[in-house]
Amino acid sequence: MTQPLRTVVVGYGKATRFYHAPITASTSGLALHGIATNSPEKQHEIESTYKCKSYLGLEAVLVDPEVDLVVLSTPNSTHAPMAVAALNAGKNVITEKVMCLSLAECDEMIGAAELSGKLLSVFQNRRWDGDFLTVRRLLNEGQLGTVRWIEMAWQRWDSPTGWRAEAQMGGGRFYDLGAHLLDQLLLLFPQDVQSVFCKKHYDFPNLDVESHALIVVNFVDGATGVIDLGSMAAIGKPRFHLFGDKATFAKHGLDPQDDAARAGDIDAATVEDEANFGQLFDGKHQITIPTIQGRWRSYYENIVDVLQNGAESAVKLHEARRVIGVLEAAMRSAREGRSISVNHE
Repeated sequence: MTQPLRTVVVGYGKATRFYHAPITASTSGLALHGIATNSPEKQHEIESTYKCKSYLGLEAVLVDPEVDLVVLSTPNSTHAPMAVAALNAGKNVITEKVMCLSLAECDEMIGAAELSGKLLSVFQNRRWDGDFLTVRRLLNEGQLGTVRWIEMAWQRWDSPTGWRAEAQMGGGRFYDLGAHLLDQLLLLFPQDVQSVFCKKHYDFPNLDVESHALIVVNFVDGATGVIDLGSMAAIGKPRFHLFGDKATFAKHGLDPQDDAARAGDIDAATVEDEANFGQLFDGKHQITIPTIQGRWRSYYENIVDVLQNGAESAVKLHEARRVIGVLEAAMRSAREGRSISVNHE
């Protein structure tokens, strides 16, 4: 019987406590070997809560020969140097999204993975959100007809806190939520991107991260994707709004896995509340579309399958690089106030 992959999560914030630690500990083929923190005071809490090792910092993890897989649940600005260090130490690596903050960092990470022969992946768990799975099914079945305009929004009524409130750490909704929505958009529209436009507002008086960001992605065939992100929206737009020549689809709400994970049992998330089911309208008839049940655990199950059986990665590095390229163009657009052409190298 194959030994479970001994996994260490680096960082002890909400993403670790709500997602990575519990999912890793309960996924067949994985073992939560430890959690790393920069706080000595947290080590006893980790050991007593999760019944695993506690490490003080990344270096302690990298010198442990028992560690097979390192999950980076740390501030966005640390992903690139930490991933390169872990890959160079012979560890398989998963980074939280956003993968990194520039194409230069992305290429350095991919180069380190190729040189080491180890896995590098990005935790794009929103590919297994129920709403996204439902949208993909509708498109595959042709229920919307030809779709050339997609709008996606994730808007909240609160300002970022902690490191997410610091631009130098890669904070802000642009990276935090934009990395998810852009990854989804580029899967729905796989054709080449022609140009990107981004407009940001900075309306938090004591923060240097954006209060609102709008990203418009223009594709070479004329299709358009609009991503709307914000922290000052008490009433939000639809999470998905797709316009086809046969029908329109609109969907509000977030996957119930979010609340279940925060309550301590992600597997308690089952069928979404019917009030949040999407609506399909063809101009004559409006149809309620039940949401497919989401399953973030599928991401980690794929990691096991890749490392133990040589399966294909569900989140491919060229897809991750494409996301970073568009985000980088969007950042430049926001700075310069103009559309930016995208290089497809």
